[in-house]
Amino acid sequence: MSWSPEFCRLRKDDRKHKTQCSGDDGSFGFILHGLWPDGQGSSYPQWCRATKPLPPAVVRRNFCMMPSPRLMASEWAKHGTCMTEQPETYFRVSRIMFGAVQFPDMDRLSRKPLTAGALRVAFAAANEGVRPEMIRLKINQRGWLEEVRLCLAQNFRPRRCPAHMRAVKDEKPVKIWRGA
Repeated sequence: MSWSPEFCRLRKDDRKHKTQCSGDDGSFGFILHGLWPDGQGSSYPQWCRATKPLPPAVVRRNFCMMPSPRLMASEWAKHGTCMTEQPETYFRVSRIMFGAVQFPDMDRLSRKPLTAGALRVAFAAANEGVRPEMIRLKINQRGWLEEVRLCLAQNFRPRRCPAHMRAVKDEKPVKIWRGA
């Protein structure tokens, strides 16, 4: 799940990201980057079959979760084709999984000193059955949160993240951009 305010921070005037980043269509917090199947070792299955353009109904139905037709098409082609044969199925499962996630109060968390460990604990506390070791964070070079990754088993239940998905150290400071 990508933290949209940080993604948009330097992209507000980029036409390619206008809908997500201009503020014209509301403001986004977390959006779904994608649902990725696990592979053997540290690789993810990718590009499993050729795709056709996504049906407009699929794009419309998933726009609030993933506000970029380009991102939807990319995630479907790259990962979804390895999970199912129909984009509708991939996005339906993605909506269910994304809709099940409860987000902690990011505004409150952003207003105090925060560490990676504390952010993982806040996510776990907001989601029954999730423990901090089931969550990985992507932090950029400047220390700002970019993504939260929830590790799931094949039955779509949260699970401990695999060892190859290195965790940001608990004590690492994390900043959350809320926008201008």
